[in-house]
Amino acid sequence: MSANLDKWDVEDEEFWNSTGKKIATRNLWISIPKLLCGFAVWLYWSIITVQMINLGYPFSQSQLFTLSAIAGLTGATLRIPSSFLIRIAGGRNTIFFTTALLIIPALGTGIALQNKTTPIEIYYLLALLSGIGGGNFASSMSNISFFFPKRVQGTSLGLNAGLGNFGVTTMQILIPLVMTFGLFGGESQTLINTSGTLIGKIPAGTETYIQNGGYVWLILLIPLVIVGYFGMHNIRTEAVSPDVNSTTHAFIKITGLLMIAFVTASIGLYLLLPPPVGLGMLSKWIVLPLIIAATVFGMKYLTRGELRANLERQYRIFNNKHTWVMTIIYTMTFGSFIGYSAAFALSIKVIFGFSHIMIDGIMTHTTANANGPSALMFAWMGPFIGALIRPIGGKIADKLGGALVTQWVSIVMIASALGCAYFMQAAYSSPTPENYFVPFLLLFIILFAATGVGNGSTFRSIAMIFDKEQAGPALGWTSAVAAYGAFIIPQVFGEQIKATTPEYALYGFAVFYLFCLVLNWWFYLSKNASIKNP
Repeated sequence: MSANLDKWDVEDEEFWNSTGKKIATRNLWISIPKLLCGFAVWLYWSIITVQMINLGYPFSQSQLFTLSAIAGLTGATLRIPSSFLIRIAGGRNTIFFTTALLIIPALGTGIALQNKTTPIEIYYLLALLSGIGGGNFASSMSNISFFFPKRVQGTSLGLNAGLGNFGVTTMQILIPLVMTFGLFGGESQTLINTSGTLIGKIPAGTETYIQNGGYVWLILLIPLVIVGYFGMHNIRTEAVSPDVNSTTHAFIKITGLLMIAFVTASIGLYLLLPPPVGLGMLSKWIVLPLIIAATVFGMKYLTRGELRANLERQYRIFNNKHTWVMTIIYTMTFGSFIGYSAAFALSIKVIFGFSHIMIDGIMTHTTANANGPSALMFAWMGPFIGALIRPIGGKIADKLGGALVTQWVSIVMIASALGCAYFMQAAYSSPTPENYFVPFLLLFIILFAATGVGNGSTFRSIAMIFDKEQAGPALGWTSAVAAYGAFIIPQVFGEQIKATTPEYALYGFAVFYLFCLVLNWWFYLSKNASIKNP
């Protein structure tokens, strides 16, 4: 069968049953592991940085939080052009090429980690490049939305996103395990702090192969790139990708649009991050809107001809008020999921891995806690539950309505965030923080579960609110803005931990969740709702 599909009408039941379902299912099951690898490479800094502390790498905690933040911001910014790539370059072309690009940061990370003297600037560059994995979510979701009829969008998008989100959990389990033996050769390094895996703690003095945290993804990426090239399809209908002809030209268009996002993200990071990395002259609350605006307008005004006309047509989503409403609500669900995933392991290490002791009347947070939990043993649990339950959230939303499910999710997120804040505050002022770990962990798992259900319900709502042509770009755009959670949440946690008030981060997030609850009720559940329970 040709890689290009010139006829595609999945709302026609006869076509769907005879032809469409088989092709759509094939593209979905190739898409899922590619997206899984994208999430893994994007967020593997959350685990690698913990092991860098355990091995005594010469970097501060704030520098290590910055690695996750750089990857988070870049990945979110790359989602902006990725939201519009399917119409411009075709689904198969886009997913193949952007998955192949992930080989660069994975290989580079493995090489850099083999030497403790690698400068922090190299890791900043690699974190920037690993943002490609974050960008891939927008194009993947946009692509899959075109393959399935509206009546099963909650389930199909939930499967793609939910199982793709398992990249976070897979990474959090797999990386600590493959670091325990010389799978790819190279010199081992010796732990100076206790580490751990899913199986249990690993004592200080044990040899470890931290470079495997990068190299292991090559085993998956290389075959997936080949399968994607030969197994996926471009839908060349008027509503999807009407102008796709040359594969080479498609790759050039993708590269050009991604480069615009790389430039705007890099400039934003330079303005945002403190010296010596950047200027530190503007607040993140100013820089992030500037990055988004610069990327959107840069794509429009730095392109020409057919490409510019294509973008202008897709930009019609910005004239729809529901684009902005659903962007805010999806930021609550997915932004929280991805941000907590990026910050969870390092937060456990910093809050529970050290005893918080008064010395000469000053509270200190630098004494290692021998009884503290291993972050690498527990950090995978929250993202695992959140990803596992996302398809279920989509399925429930298909039956009950997306907005109703989102409303209940908002209530659970507010309550669990406030509970987590309480135990976080107690732990960070205690010489025995491990006493508060179990309730903290359980409440965070509930919070992760709520984000997973909400991810499924909000995407179902988007699929119902927007027409066939706008649904894909709208899905991509909302996921792009929400992905800035992967930058904001690690940054806010890092700032509040430095200020010795980590609970303030969760208080702030709870207030945002309350705002989203009101917004969702007003637009989709109230008596005057413009669209009832989509």
